[in-house]
Order: sequence, then C-alpha cells, then structure tokens
Amino acid sequence: MQDRVTITMLEDGIADVRLIRSNKMNALDPAMFRGLTEAIDQLKTMPGLRVVVLSAEGPAFCAGLDLSSFGQSDDKKDGDDPTRGLSPRTKGISNDPQYVAYGWREIPAPVIAAAHGVAFGGGLQLLSGADVKFIHPETRCAVMEMKWGLVPDMAGFPLWRENVRGDLLRELTYTNREFSGREAVEFGFATHVSDTPQTDAMALAKVIALKNPHAVRAAKRLFTVKSHSTDAELLQAESVEQDGIIRKPNQVEAVMASMEKRKPEFVD
Repeated sequence: MQDRVTITMLEDGIADVRLIRSNKMNALDPAMFRGLTEAIDQLKTMPGLRVVVLSAEGPAFCAGLDLSSFGQSDDKKDGDDPTRGLSPRTKGISNDPQYVAYGWREIPAPVIAAAHGVAFGGGLQLLSGADVKFIHPETRCAVMEMKWGLVPDMAGFPLWRENVRGDLLRELTYTNREFSGREAVEFGFATHVSDTPQTDAMALAKVIALKNPHAVRAAKRLFTVKSHSTDAELLQAESVEQDGIIRKPNQVEAVMASMEKRKPEFVD
C-alpha cells in the first residue's frame, strides 16, 4: 500500500489519505487498486476514526485506468489484473474495482475528497465515493470509458444516481466529453468549487471531527439506507438509530459542550 496510498492520522481522529503515484497522475494500475483496497479495509476497522480526507499528490487527482498495465497475455500478469472476471462479487456487494470507489461509502466515518488537475473515468468514480467533494474549478473531468469502448463500471451508476441528472449523465457517458471542476459541481459530480480543495476539505473535517461520533456514524448509516429503502423502512431506521444515541454520554456531552462553549470530549 505504501508505494501507492498513505494514511496519516491527525488530531481528533482525522485520517489524511493520499494517492502518491504522482509521476503517473495517480492512474489506476493493479498496485493502486490493491493499495486503495487495503486503505479502505484498514479505515473500516480503525478505532477512533472520526473523518477521512482523501486527496492526491502531484499534478492530478486520478487520471483513471492505467491502460498500459492491463491486458497482459501471460498468466502471472493476468492473475494480477482486477479487471478480469468482473461479474463475481468479491467484496461484499461489489467486485474488486467497484470496491475502490464504493468502499468509501462503507467506511463508518464521513469521507471528504479533494480533487485537482484531472479526474477521468475511474478517477471520477473514485471521487464520487466520498460523502462530500471539493474540486478545483479547472480540474479536467470526464466519464471517460466510452473513449475506450467501455462502460463505467467502478460503481459510478449507483454513486451518481443520487446527484447527477439522468439525461445529462447519459450524454456525458455516451460522448465521454470533458467538463471542468466548476461544471462538475453544477452537474452534481462534486459538492464545492475551491481554489484550495485539500485545505478546504481538511477545514470541514475539523468541524465534523468535533461532533458526536456516534451520531455522525449513525447519520452515515441512514444515508446508506436511504439509497435502497422505502419510506417506512427509512422511518424505522431513523428511530432505531436515535434510540441508540439519545441520552447516551456522547449526546449529553454534545449538549454540555455547546452550552459551556468549549471543545467537546467524546469517547468512542
């Protein structure tokens, strides 16, 4: 993992996660797929985690699939290719490539992404797995797969259906035309335009890290339930989550810290 992705734990349970294949614009080769998978697995079970900030070093967030590293003919390299045999479910409800994007939704804590430079294809889908997305206005974005005769298959469709208008998504998919970071926010692929996306993402993380972690995690679970539940199921889920939080020590501490105008001291 360390040659593709790093995790640095900061104050208040904030995980600073960075793609570090900067010389290749953080393109997705087999090692990057493994590194991201390992990072997600590690974050899912990390004690004391409050917020994740996902960003990238170098000139780009992620240029998408590194085509030069796939499609090799010998068995050894084929066995290392996560794009072969995609139908079996290998990571819960997803396959290995889908997990690299969708897995961020399965991390209990909120994930905030910061994108710059380029977010093409799999890189755009990786960005889309975050709860909140900051993007530089001049970032080059594209649903790129059609250029290579493919369809988006790294969880883009379930991640985009919540925010991106259907007819617009069809056009962008069929044509693979580029759009800017500013347009990405307008279209629904990102949340905020920022000249300093990583800095702004970290500032938001610091705000969220000072909220009741049990309530934040419960809210994220409810957002996940929302995507595939009826109103009745979601109403029930709200009640169950609230019963697990209300009048508990962290909820009381949230009230007391607010009233006393001090930093809260939560216990995970």
